[in-house]
Amino acid sequence: MDLEAMYQCLGIDSQVLHFGKKIEDSLKERFKAIDARAEYNQMKVLKAMQDNRVSDIHFAATTGYGYNDLGRDTLEEVYASVFHGESALVRPQLMSGTHALHVALSGNLRPGDELLSPAGKPYDTLEEVIGIRDSVGSLKEYGVAYRQVDLLPDGTFDYEKIKKAVNEKTKLATIQRSRGYDTRPTFSVKQIGELIAFLKKEKPDIICMVDNCYGEFVDVTEPGDVGADMTVGSLIKNPGGGLAPIGGYIVGRKDCVDRAAYRLSAPGLGKEVGASLGLNQSLYQGLFLAPTVVAGALKGAIFAANVYEKLGFSVTPNSIQERYDIIQAIAFGKPEAVVAFCQGIQAAAPVDSFVSPEPWDMPGYDAPVIMAAGAFVQGSSIELSADGPIKPPYAVYFQGGLTWYHAKLGILKSLQKLMEAGIITLL
Repeated sequence: MDLEAMYQCLGIDSQVLHFGKKIEDSLKERFKAIDARAEYNQMKVLKAMQDNRVSDIHFAATTGYGYNDLGRDTLEEVYASVFHGESALVRPQLMSGTHALHVALSGNLRPGDELLSPAGKPYDTLEEVIGIRDSVGSLKEYGVAYRQVDLLPDGTFDYEKIKKAVNEKTKLATIQRSRGYDTRPTFSVKQIGELIAFLKKEKPDIICMVDNCYGEFVDVTEPGDVGADMTVGSLIKNPGGGLAPIGGYIVGRKDCVDRAAYRLSAPGLGKEVGASLGLNQSLYQGLFLAPTVVAGALKGAIFAANVYEKLGFSVTPNSIQERYDIIQAIAFGKPEAVVAFCQGIQAAAPVDSFVSPEPWDMPGYDAPVIMAAGAFVQGSSIELSADGPIKPPYAVYFQGGLTWYHAKLGILKSLQKLMEAGIITLL
């Protein structure tokens, strides 16, 4: 059986396959540049593991309190090396990226402090953490105020308003690297560095925290290289390489990380407790594979942008823009197209491919959300996935793919579904 016949067995007809092949052939130089960055990042991770003398003894399981968990402690030293921080908190007890952000914020903010978001509204699930939408246990309930500066129409920072917003109570600035459910551009590490330098000039003791979700290993630099006091993310996104079954990380200044650790466990305990429960090997190996996995996801995002821009849809980033995260936004303008796209991604999955996703009222969101995620790890967005809120502009957010070939199949399958639904006609 040849390759085309294999694709046909997976429900991709020849018209869709040949359309995709033309797009793929035009991207060879882009893909070559991605591979070069992946090679650099692979060497960076390898050096961090060698410098910290990783051994198979670090894969041993601990239970209970987890005192003297050598594997856990060494993994945190590896993360500190990779992301250029003084210290790191890398734990399965951090249940998600949102949880890691909450721990970092609540560990470093006190009643009477003010939290500033100079990059506009944060991701939906952080709204209840902050108290933008009322929720039990929010920072607002604990007396932490919140101030937000919206982005300029072109998606860049409004430095004039940020300068006015910084005051004596401004304790911490949260900077979301990726776009979330928004069509604004993702920020480059360089842009983030410029913003941090501006904030530090206005208030030298301000803590700058970067939500790094979806951005790890996309570039050869990370927020810690440009002055971030804390870099925060999820292990079931980029840095887990598809192998981490749970977890989050906080890397940065030792005092900031220590305060987060005291919030995660208890005052006086901090990083000393928290058993690794036999997960260390997956966390180490996932980090080792992450640069290559992220490269495959990036290729898939670029392929998706070129495919759907060719068909006349608005895509962010567009087909030629530089990439700063693994997410591709496609604005379809109609809810049925979002649903068909997600159903196509689900149909390409290795797990639950027979399931047909539908929109539902997910906790933490203000509109019904549809999610396609036939993943080995539930909610793992480094695996092939797509999701979006069912509200204007009816945009879908595509990300992941543990291999480029799987990401490619997902996009072809989404095309197939949209074509069969009569929503698109291939050129």
